[in-house]
Amino acid sequence: MTRIHDLAVVGAGPAGVAGALTAALSGLDVVLVDGAARPGGQYFRHPAEGFRATRPGALHHGLGKFTRQWETLRERAEVLLRHRVWAVERADGTVTVRCLEGDREERPRTVTARGLLIATGAHDRPLPFPGWDLPGVLTAGGAQALLKGDLVLAGSRVVVAGTGPFLLPVAAGLAGAGARVLGVHEAGGGLGLARHPLLALGRAGEALGYGARLARHRIPYHRREAVIAAHGDTALTHVTVARLDGDWRPVSTRTVECDTLAFGYGFVPQLDLPVQLDCETRRDLDGGPVVAVDAGMRTSVPGVYAAGESTGVGGAALAEVEGRVAGRSAAADLGRPVPPDPALSRRRDRLAAFARALQEAYPVRPGWREWLRDDTLVCRCEEVPLSAVREAQAMGAVDARSVKLLARPGMGWCQGRMCGYAIACLAGEDPAPPRRPIAQPVRLGDLAARPLPSPDRPEILSDPDPDPDPDPDPDPEPHRLENPSEG
Repeated sequence: MTRIHDLAVVGAGPAGVAGALTAALSGLDVVLVDGAARPGGQYFRHPAEGFRATRPGALHHGLGKFTRQWETLRERAEVLLRHRVWAVERADGTVTVRCLEGDREERPRTVTARGLLIATGAHDRPLPFPGWDLPGVLTAGGAQALLKGDLVLAGSRVVVAGTGPFLLPVAAGLAGAGARVLGVHEAGGGLGLARHPLLALGRAGEALGYGARLARHRIPYHRREAVIAAHGDTALTHVTVARLDGDWRPVSTRTVECDTLAFGYGFVPQLDLPVQLDCETRRDLDGGPVVAVDAGMRTSVPGVYAAGESTGVGGAALAEVEGRVAGRSAAADLGRPVPPDPALSRRRDRLAAFARALQEAYPVRPGWREWLRDDTLVCRCEEVPLSAVREAQAMGAVDARSVKLLARPGMGWCQGRMCGYAIACLAGEDPAPPRRPIAQPVRLGDLAARPLPSPDRPEILSDPDPDPDPDPDPDPEPHRLENPSEG
């Protein structure tokens, strides 16, 4: 018989671990699922040898608390690492989580629970520019993940560029590990949180700490500057740095020699799973979609909760608090008495206000589109240049979806995760919620016994306990799932 847990949690980062632990301490039967080999998500990513087996400065403040939470959770809940979730379904009062278990020899597995907490985090938001497909050009999050997870430096002479406070820990971590960071180029005007002095005061110590580390390593910090082009034949050799006006249009340029560029313009929440369940979304301050939740982190779908970056990018501290709120709500909804905690709600409100202030302080300005040339790839997976997007628009494409159908951006390996924001901006609209009935790469054999999603319902509906030995000669229809993304 299929075991039915009280609560399934997808994501072992700060939000997921805090939510799972809170629910387990309240008496719920909890199972936590994550595709990585180790807990921590992106924020607490660590080497295989353990949380502390890394160089000084490569990990974030708060690791000790997270470690204690994790060790307690392992004693009170079922933990399934190396389980990549590719679909979720809800029927008959339960939620089925479909996973692929293992590394190279993956096996299909299902997890069933009465409730579901989605804490899947976010990924980097890049902006295209000439040469961003060169070896040596990677996202800021990618450079940090290499360092924290594998103790690998992305390069020796590094330029860090983009917008937002995340550039500071990336630059400081790379420099502390031995890289020569040639500069941090912040595209914004530099006012930061000047309009929110009370909120800024609470983070002044952290900002001063990063400032001191940059000064110690003699890393210059340039405001209102951006890398608008990368150059090299077979690998990155130098970048073009531009001075920007208030809308990010280039005013003047100079060249900086380097072998690595780490860049990023904020983050995009991972919404594949909540959208599969038809959870309502809303527009965040940057125009992008996030999951709509109430004060208890409940989504519009009964029994489904969301916490962390999927409800709006706000950092690890806010994610942890939201996870705790969601865990308490799940416990209360499933019949476990949970006393009110006004202090927790007030802390969440303060952290959410700070997150909103950061979004207001570091917006993406429209002038970045002037960095592009006709031959600039805007979709690297399908090698779609800007000229193909313009041609699609000339043929009548009026939105990102029609551009995709005519020019194929978003139909490659990443399914629009890297280019979706840029394509939406070029099409003159805000990014739409993703419509990916398959959240992770999955083999056709694992789909053979399951019907395809209908056009108006993206979920994969099937028997929660499928035949483990499906027909070896399935209907060829699953081949249509090669490119299911809508943007």
